[in-house]
Amino acid sequence: MLTKLFGAAVQGIDATIVTIEVNSSRGIKFFLVGLPDSAVKESHERIMSALQVNGYKFPTCQIVVNMAPADIRKEGSSYDLPLAIGILAATGTVSSDKLNRYLIIGELGLDGNLQPIKGALPIAICAREQGLEGLILPKQNAREAAVVNNLKVYGVENITEVIEFFNGIRTLEPTIVNTREEFYRSQDNFPFDFADVKGQENVKRALEVAAAGGHNLIMIGAPGSGKSMMAKCLPSILPPLTLAESLETTKIHSVAGKLGKDSSLIAVRPFRSPHHTISQVAMVGGGSSPQPGEISLAHNGVLFLDELPEFNRSVLEVLRQPLEDRRITISRSKYTLEYPASFTLIASMNPCPCGYYNHPTRHCVCSPGQVQRYLNKISGPLLDRIDIQIEIVPVPFEKLSEQTKGESSAAIRERVIRARQIQASRFAHDAGVHCNAQMSSRLLHQYALPDEKGLSLLRNAMERFHLSARAYDRILKVSRTIADLENAEHIQPHHLAEAISYRNLDRENWSG
Repeated sequence: MLTKLFGAAVQGIDATIVTIEVNSSRGIKFFLVGLPDSAVKESHERIMSALQVNGYKFPTCQIVVNMAPADIRKEGSSYDLPLAIGILAATGTVSSDKLNRYLIIGELGLDGNLQPIKGALPIAICAREQGLEGLILPKQNAREAAVVNNLKVYGVENITEVIEFFNGIRTLEPTIVNTREEFYRSQDNFPFDFADVKGQENVKRALEVAAAGGHNLIMIGAPGSGKSMMAKCLPSILPPLTLAESLETTKIHSVAGKLGKDSSLIAVRPFRSPHHTISQVAMVGGGSSPQPGEISLAHNGVLFLDELPEFNRSVLEVLRQPLEDRRITISRSKYTLEYPASFTLIASMNPCPCGYYNHPTRHCVCSPGQVQRYLNKISGPLLDRIDIQIEIVPVPFEKLSEQTKGESSAAIRERVIRARQIQASRFAHDAGVHCNAQMSSRLLHQYALPDEKGLSLLRNAMERFHLSARAYDRILKVSRTIADLENAEHIQPHHLAEAISYRNLDRENWSG
């Protein structure tokens, strides 16, 4: 007897339908074909135990299972449930009348209970695109998959529930999630607020500009000056995620297995802060079992690199292409994958090994050569891709002891949202461009050309600091954002002056 049912394979951040064909005939052997990996081949033992514990017998006839298309490698243990149901259907234990209307996915424990899987959201999207009626998966993943409209999502705890559902003995209740209500309710939950930051008004301003235009930023300052705290406050002033951005971000975290139990949509922009010992593969993604890296997990959010010079130089250099293209293509001998990587890079560093170069009160004990070698750990091409370079000086005691709170993140966020709305209308007809930081040279000439006085100011800065053509573009982009924050139609000289002031590492006292 031949039976067909549907599973799914996740490739990148998307899923592909896998048709599982099971044929039973006379004999005693079990064959599993269709490019399965070791975890899929081991499903035979898990299925046998799960069926035995729950009062069902593994068939004693010859079973041939084919997983099509055969050119896609099937990885992981999430095929246990569809394989088990297919084997039982091929031998008549399970009715096959409704099998072709559902996508089935899940890992079996030896007792028949289902374990959570990775990639439930892209699998649910795939099931809806294929016109299937419903999706049966572990209960822990049900809320994550239920954000997909026009698809019945059934969360189950044990294989017995699935067998009884297809045999008409049990009715399963679909999981229903009010996507919009949950999404908008969770959009303002931030653990850090700029109101708690004492002083540092110039740095807050720079972070506001970075948030308003999607600009990359680096903070240089002595230990304890507040670099990490202010970076953690940045998500609280970023514009809220749209539903489309939230769905894409959730897909990436779903594939990586980073969503918590009973999670649905991610409503707050991600903030990723990897340790400086991170490897290249962990940063960009890939591996023997391909996974999104930190730059993709930070998609639509912030990637914070604390103590930037301590990172391996090769790890930092792999960031150069994603910072420009906002995507990462991973090519290996067995696969080629593309992950989105549109993130805002926020970095922090000490000015020298001891940390007190250019400090207003403490003496630096490093030699000029040590300072230069420390700064040279960050390559020029990478620094060129960072729009805003801001120096931080420690907060004096008088500021620290003040009881009055600073401006709240909510007030700053309102200005950022207004600036982003201006940019959204400006780039409405330019596909893939959503903020000033993403402007091409053509768009810069169209929207960010200063007047004669501004050009003269910019020319003097270029000659004095020996800036590159990329730095010239960065200054224009930041100037356009500052003008948007003031709701100014054209870039004025004072907008350019502020943007030039955010090139701290280009000045003489930082160039050695």
